[in-house]
Amino acid sequence: MKSKLLLGAMLLCGTLSFAQNADPVIMTINGTDVLRSEFEYSYNKNNTADVIDRKTVQEYVGMFINYKLKVEAAKEAGLDTMISFQKEFANYRDQQIKPALVTDQDLESEAQKIYEQTRQRIDNNGGMVQVAHILIAMRQQATPEEERAAKVRVDSIYQALRNGADFGSLAKQLSQDPTTAQKGGDLPYIVKGQTLKEFEDQAWRLQDGELSQPFLSPAGWHIMLKKSHRNFYSYADQREHIMKYLDQQRIRDRIATVKLDTLAKQLNSTPAQMLAKKQAEMEARDSSLKYLIKEYHDGLLLYEISNRHVWAKAQKDEHGLMQYFKKNKKKYKWEEPRFKGVAYRAREEKDIKAVRKLLKKTPFERWEEQLRTTFNTDSVLRIRAEKGIFKKGDNALVDHEVFKVHTLPKQIEGYPYSAVYGKKLKSPKVMDDVRPLVVTDYQEYLESQWVNDLRQKYTVTVNEDIVKTVNNH
Repeated sequence: MKSKLLLGAMLLCGTLSFAQNADPVIMTINGTDVLRSEFEYSYNKNNTADVIDRKTVQEYVGMFINYKLKVEAAKEAGLDTMISFQKEFANYRDQQIKPALVTDQDLESEAQKIYEQTRQRIDNNGGMVQVAHILIAMRQQATPEEERAAKVRVDSIYQALRNGADFGSLAKQLSQDPTTAQKGGDLPYIVKGQTLKEFEDQAWRLQDGELSQPFLSPAGWHIMLKKSHRNFYSYADQREHIMKYLDQQRIRDRIATVKLDTLAKQLNSTPAQMLAKKQAEMEARDSSLKYLIKEYHDGLLLYEISNRHVWAKAQKDEHGLMQYFKKNKKKYKWEEPRFKGVAYRAREEKDIKAVRKLLKKTPFERWEEQLRTTFNTDSVLRIRAEKGIFKKGDNALVDHEVFKVHTLPKQIEGYPYSAVYGKKLKSPKVMDDVRPLVVTDYQEYLESQWVNDLRQKYTVTVNEDIVKTVNNH
């Protein structure tokens, strides 16, 4: 007996040990363990079959570590305590969790409630009627002659109907309502409040099968044939439409909010606590959901901390940009010359010289402003200009005048005179000549320096044996 108990205990311990190692720690960053399942979620999501630059697991390890280090830096900076962050994250998290509070029965009950309210409103107000009509359209400011012509025409149609003419055939031939004419004048079932009052009054006054005399509405003259009447449709007929309505109007979210408040009161809790409990339950069943929410949480932090240390900093750091350009000026070479200047067209020949005279004493960065305020202050544009740093093929006028391409640029009507002004450069002279490239490279430089600092600051350990088991266990 004792040996059996001992064996059972050993088996139990083995089972517990296996359960604990089913999702082992793949790395530890600044004291925080990262499970293999989280790494696999991130790797598999970012390395699908349609990704051009797919990474191996080993290559992705370094990228993942850098990502986690930046998140740690964001937390240390207190970015996760900002109200703006908490509000945005909570809104996203709630979008993932709240719908799960709504059961199929909740939706069914809400759909039946909406149906019943609609049914009572319609059935207690005359139900639904189906009619067909023939319209002789008449504008509301019609002349007396137009009014007489319309009345004569509708009376002749009415007389033909009284003499046995087929309503549907006449509607197709003569009705000026394009929506219903090709259907023989038929409208779908209508309810009160859906159409013009004059039309509605006739529809509910007539008996089934009865033909109205010509009557006037703001649309013109009508002749109506009442075909049938009925109570509102059955719930089975309307259920699909109501369910679509629930989704379109975000009623599902309202149901979840009401249910959350009710549960919180019943359990002497708060909606936030109830939502957190539901989130924990769902994440325990679905690790993908857990990591999706965590990914959004960390992504918000990553964006803000990266903007502070890299993106916005590179855009604003003029001194740093200039120093970086000077140190790396040799890498910013052009394979072929550029033209730094303006290509412009003028209404009058005298403005060709006037533009050159103006720009000669104006810094390049202010050319657009000066051209606009000097030549295009009136409603008529005196010149049309394009400023930039052009390579061959960017602008037809520059190609012809500067790069001596033989094709003639297309003329612009009203602007017969054209010219270019500026300098032909073999290589960039100042940083602004290649600013977008310098900013991009400087951002990469700042990020590299930042990541190096983070790797020095935070402790990172990687379990290489577990890395080898990624997607293979």
